[in-house]
Amino acid sequence: MKYENKKIAGLLLIIGGIQCILAITIAEALYPGYSISENWISDLGVGPSALIFNSSIFLLGVLGVAATYFIQRVSNSKVLPILYTIASVGAMGVGLFTEDVLVLHAIFSLITFIFAGLSAIISYKMQKPPLSYLSVMLGAFALLAIVFTFSGTYLGLGKGGMERMIAYPVLLWVVGFGGYLIGSSSDISEASKL
Repeated sequence: MKYENKKIAGLLLIIGGIQCILAITIAEALYPGYSISENWISDLGVGPSALIFNSSIFLLGVLGVAATYFIQRVSNSKVLPILYTIASVGAMGVGLFTEDVLVLHAIFSLITFIFAGLSAIISYKMQKPPLSYLSVMLGAFALLAIVFTFSGTYLGLGKGGMERMIAYPVLLWVVGFGGYLIGSSSDISEASKL
């Protein structure tokens, strides 16, 4: 039964991460004049691609919450399910409250970014090297990119490019961690006592 829960959690994470990356790419292509350097990612949620972007971000959150349910069933970890649930609820908020509702959108975006980065870092206890090291690096990279983004330091990438340095490392971690859960044959509860 625990093995089944791990596979379900992994599948939910993979589907969530992949559909989000693809939806962002499709939304960018359908938005006339959109610049990945000069536009925020969330600009996609108020333009001609709003339905694609907002539903994708909301779905990422729903699948994340569902995945954490299955993760907590096979793991002694208390911290990771809580952190990633908060990140996932934040993503649902981003999908519901577009940039037009600036304060709520900004709060939910920040919650998503911070707690997703922390989730990637804390997940190292549930994984084996080298993926555990990569998870820490991706999470730390995303958190550092938050600091750069909110301080207005874009390092030549533009605000949209720097924001992607937050979002994409975390989405890649989601897909990688999901794959690990599907492919892992040992009980992750043995390695995770957070």
